[in-house]
Amino acid sequence: MNSSGTTATAEFGLRLVVPDRASVPLVARLDYTAEDPYAIKVAFHVGEDEPVEWIFARELLTVGIVRPVGEGDIRVWPSKGSEERIVNIALSSPFGQAQFDAPMAPLAEFLHRTYEIVPAGEEKDFVDLDAEIAEHLCS
Repeated sequence: MNSSGTTATAEFGLRLVVPDRASVPLVARLDYTAEDPYAIKVAFHVGEDEPVEWIFARELLTVGIVRPVGEGDIRVWPSKGSEERIVNIALSSPFGQAQFDAPMAPLAEFLHRTYEIVPAGEEKDFVDLDAEIAEHLCS
């Protein structure tokens, strides 16, 4: 896990849950930056191709390690595996659905580091609203 004053990055193993089959081990990379304080980018490395990337609300992952949260495209909930506490992440898109089991400890540690960079409730102080509006108006 890496972090600086404005960014945090982590890579850890997780499992793709495949019904009626053994789970498939994968690696996920999480990236957080104070420039986008509400979001965490997760890249799922699913093979030799480019990783599959999703953007998660930081709050969704934070709440999801404590209780079930989310509806629609992303749902997150805690559970206890046979040996460790895990976080379940279910994703849905027009291209299909996937469910992952991630170890809670490294996810919680990563989230803790993001809140050291941008404390809860202070996200708006890191967003340049005028620049965001200008970018969308000029696009």
